[in-house]
Amino acid sequence: MIVVKTAMRSHVGKIRQVNEDNAWVDRIEHGLIAAVVADGMGGHKAGEIASGLTVESVVASLSSWQEDVEAADAEDRLKELIRKANSVVFETASGNDQYSNMGTTIVLALLNRNAGLIGHIGDSRAYLLRDGELAQLTEDHTLVQELTKSGQLSPEEAANHPRRNVLLRALGTDRSVEVDVRRFDWLPGDRLLLCSDGLSSLVEDALIRDTLSETNDTLEQKAEKLIALALIAGGDDNVTVVLVDYEIDDVVGGGGKA
Repeated sequence: MIVVKTAMRSHVGKIRQVNEDNAWVDRIEHGLIAAVVADGMGGHKAGEIASGLTVESVVASLSSWQEDVEAADAEDRLKELIRKANSVVFETASGNDQYSNMGTTIVLALLNRNAGLIGHIGDSRAYLLRDGELAQLTEDHTLVQELTKSGQLSPEEAANHPRRNVLLRALGTDRSVEVDVRRFDWLPGDRLLLCSDGLSSLVEDALIRDTLSETNDTLEQKAEKLIALALIAGGDDNVTVVLVDYEIDDVVGGGGKA
């Protein structure tokens, strides 16, 4: 039998007063596993509102999800689901000056026994660990990423660039938004990580890989260690991680809101 285990941890960090990250992971209809991380932005707790509304909208939409991730229209449906969340956040901000220009990143994963779908906007990331190798499944929608792609910055320069957190695309800041979707194989032995940039901007991929590959730790301990690494590296942002493990046994799972 196939077993899917999950773990989720979030921390406000060492500098921020409010945790503007939100996350959720659980099993939904048709045996699918769904996970989401949203990293909010905006003044006076608006980021917390934006990420919270996004996760609430996604969870509500997933409650009526009928497609398998391998269905021909699954990618379009995932984009539609995220665009619906975009509308919720945008309309809320438009009707309340206190929340003007609030927004959030989103990275959303849907998994069945054979395949996965990732939908994302912004710089929250999805990583896949397979056979000891860590692969980044998402591409940041940031100014620095575009400058790196065009050859204007080296990876080393990008990692320390003063504007590395400037987003070119976010959920909720405009009436319409482009959603990136990626399909990937999901195999026994795989481990999926969704995280906010409070982890990925501070902790090197090699250290993330080594932590996820540790054989003596439980999945919960791995999540806690990733949070600890971000705090040791400065903890200047909220940090959230969701882990999903694919093993062979009986199906179990857990969910909640960070």
